[in-house]
Amino acid sequence: MRKKTAPEVSRREFLGSACCSAVGATGLLSTLGSLRLMAAAASPATAVAQTPPRAAAIAPDYKALVCLFLNGGNDANNLIVPTGSGYAGYAAARTNLALPQTGLLGLRPRSGDGREWALHPSFAEVHQLFGAGKAALVANVGTLVYPTTKAQYTARSVPLPPQLFSHSDQQVQWQHSVPDKPTQTGWGGRVADLLSAFNSSDRISMSISLAGKNTFQVGNRVAQYAVGTGGATTLAGGTSSATSLDGIRFRAQKDLFAQSQPSLLETAFGGATGDAIVSADLLNSILGASPAVTTPFPGTTAGNQLRMAARLIAASPALGLKRQVFFVRLGGWDTHASQLTNAAPTTGAHAGLLDQVSKAVEAFHRSTIELGIENQVTLFTASDFGRTFRSNGDGSDHGWGSHHLVVGGAVRGGDLYGRMPVLTVNGPDDTGLGRWIPTTSVDEYAATLASWFGVSATDLPVVLPNIGRFAKPNLGFLA
Repeated sequence: MRKKTAPEVSRREFLGSACCSAVGATGLLSTLGSLRLMAAAASPATAVAQTPPRAAAIAPDYKALVCLFLNGGNDANNLIVPTGSGYAGYAAARTNLALPQTGLLGLRPRSGDGREWALHPSFAEVHQLFGAGKAALVANVGTLVYPTTKAQYTARSVPLPPQLFSHSDQQVQWQHSVPDKPTQTGWGGRVADLLSAFNSSDRISMSISLAGKNTFQVGNRVAQYAVGTGGATTLAGGTSSATSLDGIRFRAQKDLFAQSQPSLLETAFGGATGDAIVSADLLNSILGASPAVTTPFPGTTAGNQLRMAARLIAASPALGLKRQVFFVRLGGWDTHASQLTNAAPTTGAHAGLLDQVSKAVEAFHRSTIELGIENQVTLFTASDFGRTFRSNGDGSDHGWGSHHLVVGGAVRGGDLYGRMPVLTVNGPDDTGLGRWIPTTSVDEYAATLASWFGVSATDLPVVLPNIGRFAKPNLGFLA
């Protein structure tokens, strides 16, 4: 099998990806201030090649938080399925989307409300993790400004998140968690700002995205750093032989970037590019010298991203990092149509996506066991929103509340947290068509994760300004 190498790109592509959020939403090279910020984010050190430290054991107080974003809105109504007396109502409402009872993976949560539940057949690996106490499910999570009942929703007597059911708006609101106050930072970025002092080095950011730009990791001080599944992005020619035309051109570019330029704009651009080259070289050198992660991963989008996250965790001692925040993204969840294949509920687009997540997440968890840090890494899912309980005839439409997965050795697994909605169209939890009003806020979900990661109760409002409006700043799914 051919060994994967770091991707090579043009100078413009290189700066756009390697320093993806250092300039926020203002666009690359929009102002000299943004240029300076980009240079600082790319590498706070001087543009001098550095020798990577020798491999060392991962620190006992190390922690990593991994966000797996399901882009497009996961149909969680077919992730957790009612069985027993609740199945008939489910089948009647979902019609062609209803999963047959045979093949469903029964759940036995430690606590519950008397109803019976099962997982989608494609979530077999996660089902095993749940049974082993390494995975938990969190019910009906969604964006909220205040706790909201159906009566309040109908009367509009409490503020609601703007642009409900809109992909772009709800993705951003999930990732910054302040739907009523526009903000330029994400809650993961604000966590990183608070906890960056745990790290002994900032040569490579503690916030690494395996899926390009995102709102979640944008901080005021800590900028996200984009890495591909083959390693840090390098300029075209960076891996070419010294005597080749590409290699000669690459060395000339590096020499130019290191020189002082008469123009402030040229100086900033050259400095940012030169620092980004150094950062990419340093990270790729450290990855090459770090212990190999031998756990096999599926060669899928989610599998490849999580494999690289595992490699970066293995490299954390050499990077001088005791806290890391990762962003992984898998698209394809906007299943208005073709959610099923040939009217077979256990095949089709949604089943394939769940299967990909289940296998990739299980492999990632095994890799943390291999690295001896099972209790120090927590992976969680997020998504735009859930989807309608009622079928549109070929798929499901945009919803609101959705169910989510948390995996790791520190997870109090084998249980279902939060409150499942009443699965009745036009019932007490429905805004219409089976769009569930969230019974757990993104704030509560995020606060539980942030607290485990090291954010103090005093600092929680810094990360989540609206957390004081909700009853449970800790849902209890993490030790």
